[in-house]
Amino acid sequence: MTITFPGSALIRINLEAQTLELVAADGTVGQCYPVSTALNGAGEQDGSGCTPRGEHYIRARIGGNAPLNTVFIARRPTGECYSPDLARAHPQRDWILTRILWLCGREWGVNRGPGVDTFRRFIYIHGTPDTEPMGVARSHGCIRMRNHDIAELFEQVEPGMRVIIQ
Repeated sequence: MTITFPGSALIRINLEAQTLELVAADGTVGQCYPVSTALNGAGEQDGSGCTPRGEHYIRARIGGNAPLNTVFIARRPTGECYSPDLARAHPQRDWILTRILWLCGREWGVNRGPGVDTFRRFIYIHGTPDTEPMGVARSHGCIRMRNHDIAELFEQVEPGMRVIIQ
């Protein structure tokens, strides 16, 4: 299967630096955002809780018109808006807020296919409570961003855009 990417702009995520860069077609970095990737480090195996490496693309954009802090469960808005009171009422939740960029791997046997499939692992770039630290690996595998940052990034990307996680 051949996958085409819009233009040659891309998202580059640096696991060591805990940053996400939006890179223009000419190679210049347009924006750089702090992120939080997996507490368990880098890895591709199902159930690992790790952030997968390699070449990916944005398979779906979810939540385009949702207010900041909209709560999502299974990629659907719950009708809730994140607040400290809601967090106290549901301390076990892994909060997915504001926008979701659902990633799909491009490398068969590395981040795509049985046992290592980024898409089937439900790996996203998404918003998280603003109380969560950025620049520190704390997620369950996804790439977490500040809510204002993910909303800004969301408006600049489209399905099919390359995402490189290194």
